Amino acid sequence: MTVHDHAFPRRLWRGRPEDPRWARPAFLALLLATLLLYLANLSASGYANSFYSAAVQAGSESWKAFFFGSLDAANAITVDKPPAALWPMALSVHLFGLHSWTILLPEVLMGVGTVAVVYAAVRRRFSPAAGLIAGAVLALTPVAALMFRFNNPDAMLALLMAVACYLVIRALEDGRTRWIVWAGAAIGFAFLAKTLQAFLILPPLALVYAVCAPVPVRRRVAQLAAGLGAIVVAGGWWVAVVELWPASSRPYIGGSQNDSFLELTFGYNGLGRLNGDETGSVGGGGAPGGGGGGGWGETGWDRMFGSVVGGQISWLIPAALILLVAGLVATRKAGRTSVTRGAFLVWGGALLTTMLVFSYMQGIFHEYYTVALAPYIAPLVGMGAALLWERRDRTWAALTLTAAMTATAAWGYVLLNRSSGYQPWLKWLVLVGGLSAALGLLFAARLGRRIALGVAGLGLVTALAGPAAYTLTTLGEAHTGSIVTAGPAVTGGRGGGPGGGGGVPGGNMPDGNGFPGRPGQGQQGRQGQGQPGRNLPGGMPGGGTPGDGKPQGETPDGRSGGGGMGGLLNGAGVSDEAKGLLEDDAQAYTWVAAAVGAQNAASYQLSTGDPVMAIGGFNGTDPSPTLDEFKEYVANGEIHYFIAGGGGMGGASAGTSSQISTWVQESFTSVTVDGTTFYDLTKPKTES
Repeated sequence: MTVHDHAFPRRLWRGRPEDPRWARPAFLALLLATLLLYLANLSASGYANSFYSAAVQAGSESWKAFFFGSLDAANAITVDKPPAALWPMALSVHLFGLHSWTILLPEVLMGVGTVAVVYAAVRRRFSPAAGLIAGAVLALTPVAALMFRFNNPDAMLALLMAVACYLVIRALEDGRTRWIVWAGAAIGFAFLAKTLQAFLILPPLALVYAVCAPVPVRRRVAQLAAGLGAIVVAGGWWVAVVELWPASSRPYIGGSQNDSFLELTFGYNGLGRLNGDETGSVGGGGAPGGGGGGGWGETGWDRMFGSVVGGQISWLIPAALILLVAGLVATRKAGRTSVTRGAFLVWGGALLTTMLVFSYMQGIFHEYYTVALAPYIAPLVGMGAALLWERRDRTWAALTLTAAMTATAAWGYVLLNRSSGYQPWLKWLVLVGGLSAALGLLFAARLGRRIALGVAGLGLVTALAGPAAYTLTTLGEAHTGSIVTAGPAVTGGRGGGPGGGGGVPGGNMPDGNGFPGRPGQGQQGRQGQGQPGRNLPGGMPGGGTPGDGKPQGETPDGRSGGGGMGGLLNGAGVSDEAKGLLEDDAQAYTWVAAAVGAQNAASYQLSTGDPVMAIGGFNGTDPSPTLDEFKEYVANGEIHYFIAGGGGMGGASAGTSSQISTWVQESFTSVTVDGTTFYDLTKPKTES
């Protein structure tokens, strides 16, 4: 074995020569701890969000479904997002088979990758200790622990946003065009994960580079133009293919009202999220509920600190904002091209811009969206703490450290106090320990090195105790369906559905459960716990999938458990008898069944492994297929069964879904299996 054979392992373990010997081992230990933490109890959530799991299953079997993000391998309709976030999961399932782990492991790896990127970004300009603090803050953020173990697009989005910020900071160091181009490529690809949300950080990043880059103005403009070109190429190639592809030979674009991805991007998934005008969505086109946020909660500057949102993400936001201001003050006399100040501006600008949009957007808003803030908060805490610690002999720095620690302790107490009965001792530990650390930090420069480090350690432990506890609670519970939240129940928060959510905005359920987002109507319930077996009027299955570790759609005894809001949120349970019915002669049909609403269809597809047509897409409101198209499918013998009930805006109560349901009920014979009605589309009533 040559000398070079030994060099790489040594470099990997030792890291940079200028680093302390403990730095690289500590970083690798952080990544390993994050990996093991996120892998713990991973399969408890089963298929997690069956909407996306069904598309993953379809993409693992059909390259066409893979490319378009189709909900079924027969390519009837797509998910209501571009497909990039589905691709790693679909490849994993293609290689290793359909299982909770094969779906969710890529999400875990994205979480570990995001921690690594944040560490690398902070360590470059500050210190390994600052990077470790930032990485630990990110890993222990409750909503991050939730979404890096869940199959929504947010994990990929968070990773790519962190990468983009890191690359811009690299560009601020040496002014090389390649970093800006790669940053643009990261943002462009993030667009293919969650459309326009990827562009929220564009204004601050472009402005910071335009002002602070160490190159002449003309070169800065040219570089930003190149970055914009990279965004267009990385995000636009797929859009161009889809828009140019003949509509007759591709799946319908789910979430759109006219089969256009551009309409989906700028409507339902774009401007509609800002102004609340989301035609075809839950509460779309003017949801009832009043207030600044329509049916999705009150908007305002304090939205990120509200009843449920606060516990997801806001533990260290006060400290991050204080440390951001402190970092800018500390570098106020630095030159225009100061990379240290540029780093604060990049992460701080990304945080403030995203917070502002989240706080005032009037369309659909779920608490888990806030995972996008986690990669911005963590670096600010790590950088700010390290910068002030180096200057702790200065009065203003010591006072600012004390203020940040005091704010963290007080806010941690408030958040923990919202969780009635949840580890009541912890809030006092956070408050007393945090205030003690704050007092010690005030005099840290006068203390001996060991005592000062002990005070800093106490501050770090108490600052992370609350979010760490919420994270451990999150890891211990199953999270399924479309609306998930981290941590325990909170006063005034949403509960009752898997992952802490159920229902749609706009009023109260007849059985007294509050719809999410309406002030004063929330029900205190434990996140991650469903209520299987409950029924809503009109025969729509209600309740949620139990958090017992079984795949989405299954109850402990294998019987139909139903899904929230008739399958809109959580799909439906599938019994062995129903599965057997659909699998009988399944190879003779393009779709073994059709059902209203994507979650409902997804449950049957995941259970049988065969394509199930989702009529109307996610909400059951998309005009696909039309009644005439559906009749043609039936006449050609392509669909075996129609599953009654299903999700959507009031079930099959309006539009195309209603027309199809009515026609099927009037025209075909039915059989009931475990409380669910199946219409055999090969047996017209006239022949019965």
